[in-house]
Amino acid sequence: MGGDAFTFELFGLTFNWTNIISGTIICCIVFFVCFGLSRHLQMKPTKGQNMIEWVVDFTNGITRSQMNSTESAKYSYFIFILFVFLFVANQFGLIFQFGWNGHELLKSPTADPVITLTFSLLCVTLSHFAGIAQNGMKGYLKEFVSPFALFLPIKIVEEFSNFLTLGLRIFGNIYAGELLLGLIGQVAFSHGVWTMPIGLALEVVWQGFSVFIGSIQAYVFVTLTSVYISRKVSGE
Repeated sequence: MGGDAFTFELFGLTFNWTNIISGTIICCIVFFVCFGLSRHLQMKPTKGQNMIEWVVDFTNGITRSQMNSTESAKYSYFIFILFVFLFVANQFGLIFQFGWNGHELLKSPTADPVITLTFSLLCVTLSHFAGIAQNGMKGYLKEFVSPFALFLPIKIVEEFSNFLTLGLRIFGNIYAGELLLGLIGQVAFSHGVWTMPIGLALEVVWQGFSVFIGSIQAYVFVTLTSVYISRKVSGE
């Protein structure tokens, strides 16, 4: 396990096979799980229907807590699918982490800063487009100089820091979690049968803690995304 990612170059750009493969698998998992659980909806819900309805209510609650009902309805589906994808992506490397010939084949895509910063750029950019669509270009630009024009440099720095912290926070937590899992695994096999019981116990404990951290980070990411959007579309 572990090692360098598989990469290839195309038109002078370097692409990461590890992230492409892992991301594609996660997209398929999210699609088929959501599709399967939402099939044959009925008044007396099944366990699967109860599960997906709970997640929908949970993510809808996040958007409704930041925006009015009209605005939250526009972004509730985006927040839902973003939360589900990040949740699965954060847990993916805890189960599927394989390497071959010194290269990683599968891991959590969110353990790569390129992926998490891409997501944060997408979300922050969406908030700006939402602000323009809601308030027009004049109203959108006016927010940067309210209440004083001197606030313009501060607000520009704030937007850039929002982009960085949103992506780096989730990356740092997931990367550190997977790194420690690998180190615990090495300790477990370092001295044969003497360290295996201790290593196995630590591995189980850290796995459970990593699941909790991955869930919290998905929640924090979508909550902050909702906050950034609401700042651009909601009134004072």
